[in-house]
Amino acid sequence: MKNLLLLFSIAFVFSACEKGKSATEKSLSKTDSADWKPVDSAVATKAWMEYATPGDLHKMLAKYDGNWAGTSTMWMEAGGKPVTNPSECTNKMIFGGRYQQSNYKGNFMGMPFEGMSLMGYDNARKKFVSIWIDNMGTGIMHAEGEWNAAKKSLEFKGTMADPARPDKECNFREVYVFTDDNNHTMEMYGPDSKTGKEYKSMEIKFTRKK
Repeated sequence: MKNLLLLFSIAFVFSACEKGKSATEKSLSKTDSADWKPVDSAVATKAWMEYATPGDLHKMLAKYDGNWAGTSTMWMEAGGKPVTNPSECTNKMIFGGRYQQSNYKGNFMGMPFEGMSLMGYDNARKKFVSIWIDNMGTGIMHAEGEWNAAKKSLEFKGTMADPARPDKECNFREVYVFTDDNNHTMEMYGPDSKTGKEYKSMEIKFTRKK
């Protein structure tokens, strides 16, 4: 039954992609077809099954499901005075253990702050992927990450909008360090507004709520 549902999903995706293409996209598809290599249906089905099946790194994320108390420290500029506030986070694996949804609450410059992330491991690309949204903006942050098993850390790199420079995006990094099952830390790095050089803009230390 699962195989049948998966085959139906694959067929639906292929059909939807083709129907959703503009004339330009279809023209480009014809151009790209010169490089297209046929794939046996059995091979394709096996690849999709492997792509859709959660693995060890998804299970690693699931270990951090639950409710967390956080201490957030922010620096508005390099060498600036740190501002510390309490925060909280709830993590929950969704879609059969394929992605982790995280909901954050805290304070930013005296205002209520809410944010949400989706994080997962892309079996095909062999990378962690994430998106982030919050009530302090109207954009979506995208990032890709690499897992360091020796350090039990996950480093994401991505780009985000710079409202002060609408024609440009800025780079950012996030580093998660999983100290143990009940403690982990997230650090965020971005460009200093005066120099453009990377600096540590935020750190959140999480402890599992009992």
